[in-house]
Amino acid sequence: MFTGIVEELGEVAAVENLGDSSRFTLRGPLVTEDAKHGDSIAVNGVCLTVVETGAGTFTADVMAETLGRSSLGALVPGSRVNLERPMALGGRLGGHLVQGHVDGTGTIVSRTPGEHWEIVEVALPAGLARYVVEKGSVTVDGVSLTVVDAGDDFFTISLIPTTLALTTLGIKQPGDPVNLEVDVLAKYVERLLGQGAGRNQGQGQEPGQDQDQGQDRSRGTAAAVAAGEESLR
Repeated sequence: MFTGIVEELGEVAAVENLGDSSRFTLRGPLVTEDAKHGDSIAVNGVCLTVVETGAGTFTADVMAETLGRSSLGALVPGSRVNLERPMALGGRLGGHLVQGHVDGTGTIVSRTPGEHWEIVEVALPAGLARYVVEKGSVTVDGVSLTVVDAGDDFFTISLIPTTLALTTLGIKQPGDPVNLEVDVLAKYVERLLGQGAGRNQGQGQEPGQDQDQGQDRSRGTAAAVAAGEESLR
């Protein structure tokens, strides 16, 4: 589990095409200082498993599913990347709960500089729009951010100087792809509510029976509340 607080702006040292996958060598002295085989490191918001380490670098294998669902397939030697180690148990949750499981890619649409910040508009895949809400959390290239405005096919974020200087979002230009991970809590709530609705149907009740019972329970609850209020007068 990550928090979306980028620890280091790293660099792609090498990319090896393995046919149905790729092996990346990434440079990041800070995140590799205690890394070992089998550890996880988020690269532009994608959770990767460390295969080897050495001299401030680590290698990771990236399968076709990840290459197709994220922007990692567009990386070349020299590309800058956001790096973050998993949050230690008991550590501070500075951003929000980030799994490192990319839901899709967006595209930088525009950048509007301000006096002390910059507004960035990101095109949003239609299937993810329902999970992105104004003042909610979203992960862009591994960076935990607050949504400023949200539409059916876009959202905007406001970037402070620190984010611009220490992450790839300071150098991304209109047309560049970015990895997106929506708030996992929203997805779980949607799934649970959908399953709850399904459990109330097709279990032997007559049509409208469950609704009628619910209305009866609601009337009973309302009567009990009213009686309690009367006793307090």
